[in-house]
Amino acid sequence: MKIAAIDCGTNSIRLLIMEFDNQTNSMVELVREMRIVRLGEGVDKTKRFSEKALERTLAALKEYAQIINENKVEKLRFVATSATRDATNREDFFSLVRSNLNVEAEVITGEEEAALSFAGATKSLAMRFPAPYLVIDLGGGSTELVVGTNKPESAYSMNVGCVRMTERHSPGGNPSIEQESAIRSDVAQEFKKAAKLVDFSKVKSVIGVAGTVTTVAAHALGIKKYDPNILHGALITKEQISVAVRDFANLTYEQRAALGYMHPGRVEVITAGAIVLDQVMKEVKAEALIASERDILDGVAWSLVS
Repeated sequence: MKIAAIDCGTNSIRLLIMEFDNQTNSMVELVREMRIVRLGEGVDKTKRFSEKALERTLAALKEYAQIINENKVEKLRFVATSATRDATNREDFFSLVRSNLNVEAEVITGEEEAALSFAGATKSLAMRFPAPYLVIDLGGGSTELVVGTNKPESAYSMNVGCVRMTERHSPGGNPSIEQESAIRSDVAQEFKKAAKLVDFSKVKSVIGVAGTVTTVAAHALGIKKYDPNILHGALITKEQISVAVRDFANLTYEQRAALGYMHPGRVEVITAGAIVLDQVMKEVKAEALIASERDILDGVAWSLVS
């Protein structure tokens, strides 16, 4: 049986198509695609999706619909996260999804997002790294923190992400000392709320997912071209993350864009995203982070057969 999962976040919309074998309870990946559409552009201030953001998203939806039809997908689940939770005109977005994919977009809560991210991130890494795990899912509008062993035991969705922090404090991606301090302050304030609900003291392995994390990992490893096979399971130290913050902040927009592993849609927001990641690592007092190429998309796919 072929199944498809779509995750539409603040910055990107991603598609995963897998073939499930119910005899062996295993999955084979067929398609994994990402388009940067910046659906959440401006939502932090306006609380609305812009017409341009909806147009970019529509183009991606049409492309994904064709890929899904070509692969003869039997089951599809579409989840939407932070930006859609905040937008007052989300029905416009729902209508686009409905008319192009013939499926209802599910606006999942931060807690649901955290649980799906945890399942996707830990499934392929559990044999290599000890539990309990902290999964950091650093998105465009929010950052999910999830602690658990076989399943989430506690979680919190922080209202900070690479797009939100860029738009709020550092448009362009080259923050001043004061702007960087403001981003760190926002993260620290959100983390205080998280610490009241999530027990970080028992964590043995920290796993990071989503584009900011894997881009920081690519920089830390010094790879010239983005390679998910190298990045998945890579161990990155807290010092390497701090160095990435400084490097991204000191590079011009054009210099960041020229980096072989940098997705064009991430050039402006990577510095703020790296600062968020760096500050979370400091708050958790973690020495290292494991990068994962498996995330909420994989969790959504498994939810269709579990």
